[in-house]
Amino acid sequence: MVMDRRYLFYFDWISFTLTFTIATIGLAFVYSATTTPALPYSLYFQKQFFGLVSGLFIYLAFCFTDYRKLSRYGYFTYFLIVALLLFTLIKGKIGMGARRWIDLKLFRFQPSEIAKLCFPSFLTYYLYTENDVPLYTMDTFMPILATMLVSALLILKQPDLGTAIIFLGSGLVMLWFSGIGTRFFRWGLLCSLLAAPAAWHTLRPYQQKRVLVFLGAGDNRKERYQIEQSKIAIGSGQLMGKGFTRGTQNMLLFLPESRTDFIFAVLCEESGFIGAVILILLYLLLFTRIIMRLQDVPTFFARLLGIGILTSLILSTLINIAMVCDMLPVVGIPLPLISYGLTSLWITLASLGWIQGITMRTF
Repeated sequence: MVMDRRYLFYFDWISFTLTFTIATIGLAFVYSATTTPALPYSLYFQKQFFGLVSGLFIYLAFCFTDYRKLSRYGYFTYFLIVALLLFTLIKGKIGMGARRWIDLKLFRFQPSEIAKLCFPSFLTYYLYTENDVPLYTMDTFMPILATMLVSALLILKQPDLGTAIIFLGSGLVMLWFSGIGTRFFRWGLLCSLLAAPAAWHTLRPYQQKRVLVFLGAGDNRKERYQIEQSKIAIGSGQLMGKGFTRGTQNMLLFLPESRTDFIFAVLCEESGFIGAVILILLYLLLFTRIIMRLQDVPTFFARLLGIGILTSLILSTLINIAMVCDMLPVVGIPLPLISYGLTSLWITLASLGWIQGITMRTF
């Protein structure tokens, strides 16, 4: 009980409140994006509500479980996740032209989302068991790099370019903090530039089209339809918005994927520039608060684990908002805590609970 009281003393109520404030906003706009006169509380809203309530218990479970145990479990679980990624390519559930889900009848989940959660523990635990001092040679990183590339390729083959980018991005940030050295990144950048023409031809036609649309190509009624409708929704919200559930682009079904990847456009249309700024400030406060808390964590490996988990959430937030505003190509990334989707919501809350568990064990 003494230990429990100490945990509660170090529990960060500010980040907890910010997390569930953002998630509640997300629930409200899932309602707005899916409500109809015939069915005010849609099945999507009901599932998201269930996901948020159950997600609270997931958050607390990850928070009050020792992060060192979770890291060890995550390391060994990751081998199973790689197998699930391979299984998804063979027997996965197809949706919107992509084979990304495993169907368990009661619900379906994306192994790629779990991979984003567990890879930081795989990397951290591997380095921890290699050497207690954070000083490594390039040979030490080779198994990590091989595992990271294989996982990213399996995710890319689903195809899920957005998740692959997030996965690689967070992995590279962790390698940077691990001390892999600037030479690796210089050579990596050079090789990426040289391989870019060949990599372009490996993209699916619709992925190439999304890049071309971002560069200005395409017909407003065909290829550019989704992003143009998103910009119309964002712009029509003006300063104060049209009001909750009163967004015409949303309610008249002009905006595709309004409950998932493009829910930020719904928020902008209905709550305006002020609502968008408030949400972005809430994200900024949450991420800044967590970064400040991670700086106080005395153990290198614990900080590295927290950085890896947090980086995935930050990248997802930045890329989603940028793509909805036509500042990046559309790559199909949900907005953490806001977009509809049980797997995404649960993984995000597990991630934030895990980080909470790290930062409150600073004594």
